[in-house]
Amino acid sequence: MIRWNKIQRMLPLVPMAAAFLLLLQACNDNGGNDITEISLTSQGQNAIKVRVAIQCTDTVDAAVEYWPKGKEAQSTTTPLSLHQLHHTIVLTNLMPVQTYEYRIKTGHGKDLYNSKVYSFNTIDYPVWMKDNFDVVCPDSSVLPVNFRKGYVMVSRRDDPGVLFLLNAKGHIVWYHQVSGTGFKVAGFTSNNTFLALLGGPAYETSYGDEILELSLTGDTLVHLKKGQQDFKQTIHHEILLNPKNELVTLCVEERIVDLSSKGGSTKDTVKGDGILVLNRQGKQVWKWTVFDAINPLDDKNILKEKKDWMHANCVTFDKDGNYLISFYNNGQIWKIDAHTGKRLWAFGKGGDFPLPDTALFDQAHAVHINEHGELMFFDNGVSKKTSRTLSFKINENTKQAQLVTNAKLPPENYNERMGSSYLVGDSALLQCATKRNTVILTNLQGRFLWLLKTGMSSYRASFIPAERVATYITQPGYEH
Repeated sequence: MIRWNKIQRMLPLVPMAAAFLLLLQACNDNGGNDITEISLTSQGQNAIKVRVAIQCTDTVDAAVEYWPKGKEAQSTTTPLSLHQLHHTIVLTNLMPVQTYEYRIKTGHGKDLYNSKVYSFNTIDYPVWMKDNFDVVCPDSSVLPVNFRKGYVMVSRRDDPGVLFLLNAKGHIVWYHQVSGTGFKVAGFTSNNTFLALLGGPAYETSYGDEILELSLTGDTLVHLKKGQQDFKQTIHHEILLNPKNELVTLCVEERIVDLSSKGGSTKDTVKGDGILVLNRQGKQVWKWTVFDAINPLDDKNILKEKKDWMHANCVTFDKDGNYLISFYNNGQIWKIDAHTGKRLWAFGKGGDFPLPDTALFDQAHAVHINEHGELMFFDNGVSKKTSRTLSFKINENTKQAQLVTNAKLPPENYNERMGSSYLVGDSALLQCATKRNTVILTNLQGRFLWLLKTGMSSYRASFIPAERVATYITQPGYEH
C-alpha cells in the first residue's frame, strides 16, 4: 500500500514559488515500512546544508541519496541513521541556488528500499558572504595533489562569526554561522570535529567566553559559556582536545602583587596567563599558571607589561604529551610538565637552546609539532619586518636545536601580529598572514604557489585533507 500524507510549507529553503514539498512515502514490495512524512528545512539558515526530517511507521534505518538535478551519477548518500522512528538527517556537499533530486532509503542494514524521487532548491549565500574570497594561482599544476583535492579552513572573528571550508579554487564548500559572536580561533580535531573559541564584540582579537564543538553536519556537540561550572575566566588564543577528549585552553589569570620596588603600588594587578583543562561539562580537571613558574618581580619590564604580562598565544602538545606554550612578549616557547606543572625548558630568546643568528626569532604563533616531529611555528619577525616559517629538530637531552625550515614571506606579506603556518604534505607550507587578510601556499623554500585573499582577518588558516571529510564533502578545487 501507499500512504499519502499532508503537504507542508518549507522554512526558508527554496524560493516562494517552490516553497512546498510533497511529504509522503511508500512501502516496499515486501510490505515493509511506510514513510508517513518528509520535511526539509535549511540547517541554521545555511545555503548549502539542508535538514531532512523523516517520520516512519516503524523503527528502521534510513539514509538520503541526493544529486544535482539530472546528474544522478554524481549522487551522494548520507551515513545511515540507525533504528529510529523519526530520523533527522543533514545533507551537506550542496551548492547554492541549485535544484537537487533525492530519494529516501529505508530498511534494515544493507536491505534498503528506495522511495520515489523528489526535489528541492537551495537558497543563495547572504550578500555579504559573496565574493569574500579570491584565489591567485598562476599554475595549478604545481600545486600538491593533496592540496588540489583538499580544503582550507578559515574563520571570521566578527559578528556574525563564520567558520569556512574552501576548496583550492576559493569556493565555499562548507560553512557554519553564529550570531552575536565570532570565531576567534578554531581547529579541526582528531575526531573530525570543529572546536572553536567564540567571543562577541566585547572581546578583542583572540579572547572569548564560549567553547563550541561542531560535527561536520553542523550539530552542536559541546557548547559551554563563561560562568558555567568551573568555566569562570576569559579564555584566549587556543582551544584543543587532549587524548581524554577533554578541553584544553589558555585562560586569563590575575594576581595582586606588591610592585612598589619597581615604582608601582603595593597592590598592583598583574594580568598573566594559565593553561586550563576542562571536561566536556565544564568541570576543571587541571590548571597551571605562569605565576607558578616565575615571579613578576623578576621581570624588569613588569610595570610596562603588567596589563598583559607574557601574553601567551598558543598551547599545544609535545610528542610525549607534555605542553608547549608560546609567549609573544618575551619571544619564548616553554615546555611544561602536564602533571606537575614544572617548567622543563625554554626555547628562544635567552632560552636553554643556543641558536644561530639565522634561527633567532622575535615572536612565535601557531606552535606545534609537525608530521616530521619537528617544532614548527610562524615567526612574526617584528625586528626584521620579515615574517617566516621556522621548524627545528630538538634534542632535549643535549639542548641542541637544528634549523630545518626557514621559509620567508615576501615583504608585502609581512605580518606583525597573529598568523600561522602548517605543512601540506611534504613539499608545501600553508602560511596565514592575518593582518594582511591573506593565506599563502609556498614550497618549503618560500616560493609562491597559491594565494587566497579574504574579506576578513582569520586568526589562522589550516589545511584539511579531502579524506578526512569525504563522507560529507566531495568538491575538490582542481582535478588531478
